[in-house]
Amino acid sequence: MLPASLDEAVSALAASPGAVPVAGGTDLMGAVNAGLLRPMALLGLGRVTELRGWQYQDGAALLGAGLTHARMARPDFAALIPALAEAAGTVGPPQVRNVGTLGGNIVSAHPAGDTLPVLSALEATVTLIGPEGGREVAVSHLLTGLDPLRAGELLAFVRVPLLHAPQVFLKSGGRTGPARAVASVALVLDPARRAVRCAVGAVAPVPLRPLEAEQWVAGCIDWDGERTVDPAVAQAFGEYVASACVPDAAEESGAQGAGALQNPAAAAQRLRRTVSVLARRALGRALK
Repeated sequence: MLPASLDEAVSALAASPGAVPVAGGTDLMGAVNAGLLRPMALLGLGRVTELRGWQYQDGAALLGAGLTHARMARPDFAALIPALAEAAGTVGPPQVRNVGTLGGNIVSAHPAGDTLPVLSALEATVTLIGPEGGREVAVSHLLTGLDPLRAGELLAFVRVPLLHAPQVFLKSGGRTGPARAVASVALVLDPARRAVRCAVGAVAPVPLRPLEAEQWVAGCIDWDGERTVDPAVAQAFGEYVASACVPDAAEESGAQGAGALQNPAAAAQRLRRTVSVLARRALGRALK
């Protein structure tokens, strides 16, 4: 099925509830090729132009779910949402970035999805459209299953507040070059609320927000001055984030590889160090 509009796509999905929507197909086809998924039908969204752009709306950017990672990594988009552009630019090799989409990253909900911690830190929402109309859901609620996709619904848009303030995305991969994240950190300053928002990805099934660490470091920043913190504060913040997001013993969802399974305590310690360094560096870059 190849609908030409969003309305056609919703109607087609209502008529064939077992169909699986597909845009870039990078995760879907991987699952099909591995024998993990056998969809009865595919609903191709490549011709739905409404899903491929973005617009400004009430102090936010309304992003089409069909935006590719390559498109988001371009300078004009980076000027709009820098951290999301940074994350999109780290997704796999160029051939994956050219077809993989923002909506696919969210719906696939892979723990190492690069855009997910950024969307969590930015407190983004998604618009889900189905036969009964549209509804808005927090990305974090969708990922955790508090408010999942319902039968017949499509993820159409992602609403991201525009803060016009420093934001950073950093990740650590398992090898040089484009790689799946072992850990990632997104950090956003919100001067209007005198707040710091941070999300850690790839160490758990969903991005984690170290809320106490956010509140603590926000209280250490001179918001009326140069917005700097003592290096010891940045170091403590990194350790605070790591201890909040990485358990004492490594779990399969966090530390990856055979070494992690053989020595979970050592793997957890390495992962904590990685998250600590990423969080400290992200804070330092945001405060420059």
